Amino acid sequence: MSSEAEGSFRRSIIPSLTRGPRRKILLTEDGVRIEAVYEPCTAGVTDTAIVVAHGFTGSVDRPAVRRAARAFAQRAAVVTFSFRGHGASGGRSTVGDREVLDLAAAVEWARAFGHSRVVTVGFSMGGSVVLRHAAMHGGRTEARTDAVAAVSAPARWYYRGTAPMRRLHWVVTRPLGRLVGRYGLGTRIHPEDWSPVPLSPVESVPLIAPTPLLIVHGDRDPYFPLDHPRMLAAAAREGTAELWLEPGMGHAENAADDELLGRLADWLVAE
Repeated sequence: MSSEAEGSFRRSIIPSLTRGPRRKILLTEDGVRIEAVYEPCTAGVTDTAIVVAHGFTGSVDRPAVRRAARAFAQRAAVVTFSFRGHGASGGRSTVGDREVLDLAAAVEWARAFGHSRVVTVGFSMGGSVVLRHAAMHGGRTEARTDAVAAVSAPARWYYRGTAPMRRLHWVVTRPLGRLVGRYGLGTRIHPEDWSPVPLSPVESVPLIAPTPLLIVHGDRDPYFPLDHPRMLAAAAREGTAELWLEPGMGHAENAADDELLGRLADWLVAE
């Protein structure tokens, strides 16, 4: 960044830094209200903002999401938000389809603070969303991501090969399951099937290049076995994706310890 550009950036971002965290309701392209939180970097002014996409049944105020935000805020500004149907956001969850619009709204909001680099990291369902978002928004200046990390993401839709995924499909597809999702898990789920079926994560990966891509997965993930991250990595154009297989790690943000979160932040800021 030139000295003139850096001075302009600092003048635009310092007011938000002094105000501290800010909450806002964002409006998606299809008219859904999304709750979001912006937090400045605790280390000082930075040109990078990290947008965090949580997993299914998560929300902006869940402890694991807040813990990830605190870790990331040591290296960059952070935007967290609740997907549709989660937390105080409106709408109903489409389990990875229309959620791309929620992420796009959060990325655009991060850029509105003056950050020249906005990067995305997603966990589980959020991992599938950041992959699809990066593939679909590469040409849109305000909604694009400059780097993307997918943690514990599925490679393909309709996977039922593990007991946790069979339970999740019951919650999503059955009326009684959706009642459990709403009142037991705090997640409002759309009752209709996908039509059309959205681009899958593995189909999205080849479309992401040249944007840097990181795929992270635990070798003890009870939801998605290791063929999922390996399939995602294999789908990337040669030399455009990194794969981290984490020994002893379980699933998504709940299983990501502070050391891994720090490494993730370092990768996102450096790319």
